[in-house]
Amino acid sequence: MKFNFTDPIRFTKAVYYHIHPIPLPKPFKDGTGGMGKNAPEQGFIELYDQEGGCAHLSVGTDFVSQMLPKILNGETKSYNEWRTEQYWKIRNAGFQSGPACQVGQLDLMMLDLLAQRAGKSFHRFLGAEKDWAAAYKGGGSLLLSDEELVEDMCRYASEGYKTVKFKVGSDNGTNMEKDIRRLEKVRAALGPDMGIAVDCNQRWEVEDAYRFAKLAEPYNLEWLEEPIHSNDFNGIKRLKEMGVKQPLAFGESMRISYMYEIYIEKGVDHIQPSVGRQTRMDDLLTIRDMCRAAGVTFSSGGRIYLNANFGCLYGPDERIEYHAPITDPVGEYTLFQPVAKDGRFWCDPDVKGIPQRMNIEKLEKDGLLESRKVFYPTA
Repeated sequence: MKFNFTDPIRFTKAVYYHIHPIPLPKPFKDGTGGMGKNAPEQGFIELYDQEGGCAHLSVGTDFVSQMLPKILNGETKSYNEWRTEQYWKIRNAGFQSGPACQVGQLDLMMLDLLAQRAGKSFHRFLGAEKDWAAAYKGGGSLLLSDEELVEDMCRYASEGYKTVKFKVGSDNGTNMEKDIRRLEKVRAALGPDMGIAVDCNQRWEVEDAYRFAKLAEPYNLEWLEEPIHSNDFNGIKRLKEMGVKQPLAFGESMRISYMYEIYIEKGVDHIQPSVGRQTRMDDLLTIRDMCRAAGVTFSSGGRIYLNANFGCLYGPDERIEYHAPITDPVGEYTLFQPVAKDGRFWCDPDVKGIPQRMNIEKLEKDGLLESRKVFYPTA
């Protein structure tokens, strides 16, 4: 499925809100040292068009310095023309690059504007016939004690999620015994029927990843996520040839649909694109359809308030990830979040466009709003 809209768009103003880091209740760590004490958001933008529509999205300062000058120029182009022009302008930077993600962010905001014009919610505008997305819930920082980890996973299960996920790769990947001990405790607490996945965050080389997979076999993982470098395609093939029994999951580090074709060819069993990292937003549906045709499972990651909208376009077994430890602190500063109930997220069909909005008043009250800057066309 490819998005194809000829509606004219002229960008008339942008307002960028730069924020101080949003603190996490607890520091978070994964197998390769990801995250820390704060959520990664740098700020958010309001982008206006000639009809008075206003798209909202969390973006970094690079979007402001690199993309805004290209689009705030007084020109009127169709959605197709804007996206095609910006898409090919970044070709020499590569379609896995930061500038490529900026094109995806522009794409997302233009779709938001077009949904508002149509008077439809974002998911309904894109063709969704239901208002909910199935979800699994993840977290499980390596900094949690065994008891805290088990408590979190049990709570996730009690909330209606059929699959939970936590981090492995303890002590820079050297302490598999600890990882397996924690896996054993979680499995014992949840019983044999609960789906359990673990995320290695690309921690190991092939041989060590194979050793971990063998140690984890008794605990019936639903999938083993990124045990090796995300670009080690032949390493993935080797793991499959070595006889790794768990389904292998990859995808959050890729930006364009062609890379997922390679994953499937090399034997990946579970494909995981991320909503906020795609070069073009219709790639999410291209990848979804690719997975259906190949008979591999599919889920998408990213901030839940965006991800849920796309999840409404998925089937009941095609889920979105709810990464609670990082998502929830940011969610405290957003308006119109999807509603979680029994392992699903429900989107409001009556809110026009993408419902997510940052709560400026609360950000100011809590001292997190650093600055506000307005941009107008230069021509």
